[in-house]
Amino acid sequence: MTDIKIPLRDMRFAMRELFDWDQHYASLGYEEATPDLVDAILEEGAKFCENVLVPLNQIGDQQGCTWKDGEVITPEGFKEAYQQFVEAGWPSLAHDVEHGGQGLPPSLGTLMSEMVGTANWSWGMYPGLSHGAMNTLEAHGTPEQKETYLAKLVEGSWTGTMCLTEPHCGTDLGILRTRAEPNADGSYAITGTKIFISAGEHDMAENIVHIVLARLPDAPPGTKGISLFIVPKFLPNSDGTVGERNGVVCGSLEHKMGIHGNATAVLNFDGARGFLIGPPNKGLNCMFTFMNTARLGTALQGLAHAEAGFQKSLAYAKDRLQMRALSGPKNPQGPADPIIVHPDVRRMLLTQKAFAEGGRMLILLCAQQVDRTHKGSEEEKKEADELLAFLTPIAKAFLTETGFESANLGLQCFGGHGYIAEWGMEQNVRDARIATIYEGTTGVQALDLLGRKVLMSQGELLRRFTKVVHKFCQTEVDNEALSPFIGKLEELNKQWGDLTLHVGAKAMENPDEVGAASVDYLMFSGYAVQAYLWARVAKVANDKLAGGSGEVDFYKAKLATARFFYDRIVPRTAAHAAAILSGADNLMELDAEHFAF
Repeated sequence: MTDIKIPLRDMRFAMRELFDWDQHYASLGYEEATPDLVDAILEEGAKFCENVLVPLNQIGDQQGCTWKDGEVITPEGFKEAYQQFVEAGWPSLAHDVEHGGQGLPPSLGTLMSEMVGTANWSWGMYPGLSHGAMNTLEAHGTPEQKETYLAKLVEGSWTGTMCLTEPHCGTDLGILRTRAEPNADGSYAITGTKIFISAGEHDMAENIVHIVLARLPDAPPGTKGISLFIVPKFLPNSDGTVGERNGVVCGSLEHKMGIHGNATAVLNFDGARGFLIGPPNKGLNCMFTFMNTARLGTALQGLAHAEAGFQKSLAYAKDRLQMRALSGPKNPQGPADPIIVHPDVRRMLLTQKAFAEGGRMLILLCAQQVDRTHKGSEEEKKEADELLAFLTPIAKAFLTETGFESANLGLQCFGGHGYIAEWGMEQNVRDARIATIYEGTTGVQALDLLGRKVLMSQGELLRRFTKVVHKFCQTEVDNEALSPFIGKLEELNKQWGDLTLHVGAKAMENPDEVGAASVDYLMFSGYAVQAYLWARVAKVANDKLAGGSGEVDFYKAKLATARFFYDRIVPRTAAHAAAILSGADNLMELDAEHFAF
């Protein structure tokens, strides 16, 4: 099994050369986030991930988690790695100083999460879920709740979870049944069962803070009657230490396709003491703070599996000898040529490369907006929040779909060896599969994008983005070096708006048109956003080469990948557009009883 290396050069390219994060940090007042400090963080993070987490990835898959009498033991080395992670201060990197954090930009935390996820996604979910719990408490918790829970979560001695799903309901949270009965002391007795709880029980931290959706006795039906609660595994003492065990127990672990190193728990709440976060019956609003964090985190999962699969299959393709190149031997001294000479292998490798590097750009564009929502002016915060709202469902769904495609292409590069466990490629496919389901499936994200973010805003959120793309195209229209990109990008940008108008008009006659078009619309949107980013890459690379950069091969590789994306990947948008225009009738005309005879 080949080792994973953190792609620091490409991360720095996206950060500094594409998005100018040094200026970005300075403009927001992150004075401590100097280039030297950022580089030091990246270097140390890469060392931890490569030396500690990568070797545990296959161990976690093979051993899995062990459940006994409500307790869970994580795979060999997981607990020790987490202790190192906490001792190095990684959990506190991008959280507020007042709660024990280091006060660095959230986007730096995103970079660290990418490194961790690429090295070992199953392990990374244990600290990863805590970020959503922290963000929810920061946004909606009382001063007392923050004092009790936030510092422990920030330092990493406690971890957090998100408890939404129940056996009878997944995405439709309006029918959840978990009850919250008021206690005399102002707390609540939480009773019910939650399933699919990632990192829901483990031995890596001294306490686990569950963020739980439940219903108050007088709650109205549906989503308007959901409240949000803190339910710790151990009730905290007044001095901050862990006290008595709360009434929440892990009933079992799910037997699942992948991510075996992470404990996906069934949690039984039996009168567990919980504490209300935010207003009664407004829990879903508060939970979206957690959900949006988790959605961007899941987008990272798509990127992580694309990067891991690409690295492994690239190394294999350079080494594996099989057949001769059609254009003549490229390894005449050997019995055969390395498979990287074959066009179809290059198609698979370049697709993975384009999706990994393009996914990184989209993630960092989103991360930049998160920074602005924290420290920008009120106008900047509003603008960044709206752009983030538009980009989040695209990032989550598109990157997980292309991440799974990339993981499969990585396996395919290995041929039969990819199907064998020792190479790690089939694990990468299994681990990647859940990402398109997590935090709202691709279909749910697509409805959020087209229905809520685009049509319900009368197209305003889309127009703001397409105006940025149009302005870029107008600025570069006479740049001969970018001629392979600008015309296609302008056409794609206009088509995006035209398709939106078409679906909006059809939906006035038949609401099913939105659901029928939504996934194709989302995928079209993902390709369009990445086409814009790859055109920007081409501009940077051309400018660097024209300026006499010493990294000629690096920038030529960027240009070649951009051309591949435009020539081989962008044409996929034509099929998505055709499917959108075909309408809803071909999906809805078949009677449910007639699907099979």
